[in-house]
Amino acid sequence: MDKAERGWHIGVIGGSGLADGIGLEQAQEITVSSPFGEPSAAVVQGRIGAVRFTFLARHGAGHRLSPASVNFRANIDVLKRCGVTDLLALSAIGSLREEMAPGHFVAVDQLIDRTHGRAGSFFGEGLVAHVSLADPTCPRLSALAATAARGAGATVHDAGCYVAIEGPQFSTRAESRMYRAWGADVIGMTAMPEARLAREAELPYAILGMVTDYDAWRESEAGVEAAEVFAVMRANAERARAAVRELAALLPPEREPSPIDTALEHALATAPAQRDPQLVAKLAAVAGRVLG
Repeated sequence: MDKAERGWHIGVIGGSGLADGIGLEQAQEITVSSPFGEPSAAVVQGRIGAVRFTFLARHGAGHRLSPASVNFRANIDVLKRCGVTDLLALSAIGSLREEMAPGHFVAVDQLIDRTHGRAGSFFGEGLVAHVSLADPTCPRLSALAATAARGAGATVHDAGCYVAIEGPQFSTRAESRMYRAWGADVIGMTAMPEARLAREAELPYAILGMVTDYDAWRESEAGVEAAEVFAVMRANAERARAAVRELAALLPPEREPSPIDTALEHALATAPAQRDPQLVAKLAAVAGRVLG
């Protein structure tokens, strides 16, 4: 059965304790393996009302993985194997704009990638593909997530450009000022290559960012400290859970097809006779729809 013919199944990538206390019905923890290596953690599956959810802790249990250590390919592959139709990322972000204050939520619509050394594609030698990433997040899911966060009582910004940095250190003041000049609105360490891989996996992807700090661009203030970030994250944790519950209530009974469902339709560049059989086998979940 094509995923467009099924109901909603929302994958959620977030903090290690996100699924706890969310009111998940029929909850069960499942270990899912991936040919791309070990995912960050086992997934937690269940329902909120009539909607299926699968949760994955991006940084593993107890936040044991740094941003550069996250196996983004395995995480996306595992969620695809679980049958998710759409993917919501919940992330802590710094603000590069005065109006996006700590405690606010931002539905990200654009991305700038400043990461390096991370595996950014499922494809490569033996099977080349080029997907469109002009609009890296899904407008439909982003709008629903923004409405859900408002319903949970949050102040929400409907758009924002996220610059993804390598980390794990926070920015210098010069970098923070440069990103502002580039037009970035918020800053984080995990949206890339997560967004790239979600698109290759034909998963509509949205980022609901939780602003924790003002980064380092405000000259009259001290730079961001981890303790400050963690404090705001803890304060927002229940609001994030409430937003997920609101999202479940907002989703239409039937999931209409998304153009992202067929992102690979004309993306494969390698002739069938030249494709690496081993890579084709690894891509069974991600690209099986177009590989046959």
